[in-house]
Amino acid sequence: MRFKQIPFAWARAGSRRLSWGGERDLALKRYEALADEIAAAILAGTLRAGDRLPSVRATAAGHGVNASTVFQAYYLLEARGLIRARPRSGYFVADAATETPRALDAASAPDSESIAVDLPERVYAILEATTKREVVPFGSAFPSPELFPLQRLAKTLAATVQKLDPRVSVETLIQGSAQLRRQIARRYVADGIAMQADDLVVTNGAMEALNLCLTAVTEPGDAVVIESPTFYAALQALERHRLRAIEVPTHPNEGIELDALADLLKRRRPRALWLMTNFQNPLGGTMSEAKKRDLVALLARHGTPLIEDDVYGELYFDAQRPKPAKAFDSEGWVLHCSSFSKCLAPGYRVGWAAPGRYVREIARLKLSTSLTASVPAEAALAAFLERGGYDRHLRGLRRALARQQQTMIAAIARHFPAATRITRPRGGYFLWAELPRGVDAVELHRRALARNISTAPGPIFSSRGEYTNFLRLNYGSPWDARAEEAMAILGKLVRSLL
Repeated sequence: MRFKQIPFAWARAGSRRLSWGGERDLALKRYEALADEIAAAILAGTLRAGDRLPSVRATAAGHGVNASTVFQAYYLLEARGLIRARPRSGYFVADAATETPRALDAASAPDSESIAVDLPERVYAILEATTKREVVPFGSAFPSPELFPLQRLAKTLAATVQKLDPRVSVETLIQGSAQLRRQIARRYVADGIAMQADDLVVTNGAMEALNLCLTAVTEPGDAVVIESPTFYAALQALERHRLRAIEVPTHPNEGIELDALADLLKRRRPRALWLMTNFQNPLGGTMSEAKKRDLVALLARHGTPLIEDDVYGELYFDAQRPKPAKAFDSEGWVLHCSSFSKCLAPGYRVGWAAPGRYVREIARLKLSTSLTASVPAEAALAAFLERGGYDRHLRGLRRALARQQQTMIAAIARHFPAATRITRPRGGYFLWAELPRGVDAVELHRRALARNISTAPGPIFSSRGEYTNFLRLNYGSPWDARAEEAMAILGKLVRSLL
């Protein structure tokens, strides 16, 4: 067996991160951090199939850890299927470890005619199946609650409620907690986006914000442009508001195609757009800054509002957060919506809208529907942000999601047919997989669910039920033996449907 001496460039990089701290539920143990560094080197091709890993002693010295930590890291990598132990020879990169599924790189080609949205009942049955605790949540829309500092939030909530001024429950009726809106506005400003507290409306999660925005800019029967594929929540909202959908071609990495959109704006005159410009669900793609700037300019020329769903914007893996389209909006046509549900506080149901020229209309609609979000939850989140806990939590969360994505990609390579193609997002917690032709993703969902494995089949992401051999997979849960077994079962089920 060939031996290749691997330089410790990745080892030195890893040693700087071995002291990661933060909340107990996110802090990585030393051996996990070491395993992540080696896994990254394998997936990047620095370590290749058949390469022997440095000895336990050499790795311990290179990383400044003890031998027990290295053994634990190697055992974890072996459990993930990335390395294999050979008696009296050491540890080697597994043959399948550096194989990755082919990347999806072609834009969709949907029918550009508008269509009334009428989701079949099976869509709701599929979504309901993802909520059961005993089911492996590959089809879930949420990351694992284990990734959030829920105990610290609970303590913050208890402390703030005791000191809460009773008059706040009245003062927050229109736009939400002024304290929380100031904290949110500061985050916009830090990203270079001019924002004041009065420009924001706090809502019951992002879905209320998005629905309020949709109500403000459309009337029943209007057409709304959506991505193809699109998040099924957008389809549910269009159905509920009795709106028509126009799907626009969408690239898995680069977002919607602007030339196709420009043609639609001229021919179809849609009333609004509903888009995810960062880590789009289900594709995971992110539009470039130049493309976002061009998009905003195009819509401004047509006077067409953009409802921007940016709930995954904080979950980036690169050095900086990708700017939303809102960053390039000088005329108020972009209604930017987000929440804390996917990145800090699931269950607290606190979101917001930065709706530009529509802020007064959104505030009035909020007042006439649900009045206010949870006052205690708003106060707790404001206090958490003020104390600096949010950014510390986000750094750990991003590392965990990036690690889990790498592990899922490696598992797909091991267990799925070679013809499978996937996206490789730089953030969020979803992969979009194209299965071999002939595989029915809805039937796959049915068979997998019988084995307590949930999936999100492609047709639920289309107003026309397309993408029959596609699948959205959630890597938002820590990887363990149960997840590995579920992925192996799922791969066998895919093969059985060929």
